[in-house]
Amino acid sequence: MSRILIFVNGVLPDIEAAKKIPRRDDFLLGVDGGARLIMELGLTPHLVIGDLDSLTENDLARLNAANVKTIRYPADKNETDLELGIGHARQLNPSSVVILAALGGRTDQALANISLLADSALASLDIRLDDGIEEVFFCRGESQIDGKRGDLVSLIPWRGDVTGVRTAGLEWKLDSETLFIDKTRGVSNEMLQESAVVKIESGLLLIIHRRVSQ
Repeated sequence: MSRILIFVNGVLPDIEAAKKIPRRDDFLLGVDGGARLIMELGLTPHLVIGDLDSLTENDLARLNAANVKTIRYPADKNETDLELGIGHARQLNPSSVVILAALGGRTDQALANISLLADSALASLDIRLDDGIEEVFFCRGESQIDGKRGDLVSLIPWRGDVTGVRTAGLEWKLDSETLFIDKTRGVSNEMLQESAVVKIESGLLLIIHRRVSQ
């Protein structure tokens, strides 16, 4: 399958920036109130899943009128709607997954959403959180960052120290160095060109790419 966009019932800080993310052949998956965000962008979800408690009767009527398939889960469950959405997306074997509106609003939800991407079962999948301003993803071996000169890139160790960190295309180059979990050395680097590469030897490295211009 082509790329899947998962929309969460969260905050998009810049609607115009978010409108640049969807492509014509993307599969649009709304998790609960994320379906409303898809419709606010002038698009129609291909599928909506979750407990649907954040959707109004009017929202549900619009989805029904558009013949959108819905999968409803009980409100009393152990997983968040996003976790259910990621699990369903994996079953569709997408080329990649982008999750929108999962970073703003509540700190606990944002951290939980980032933590979901650390699941080793997702290691072979290109899966990222993106709201049009920032994209967040994990590097497990090698990752490429596409953006513009001057964009900010922060490299943050996750779970423990990350060794053998090497970078290309960033202002402050790292050459087979260790980033420690209790230090901030990898924060606020800058892109020198339209792409940068990060490689690591061991550990799990969180990459936060903030676009400085649209």
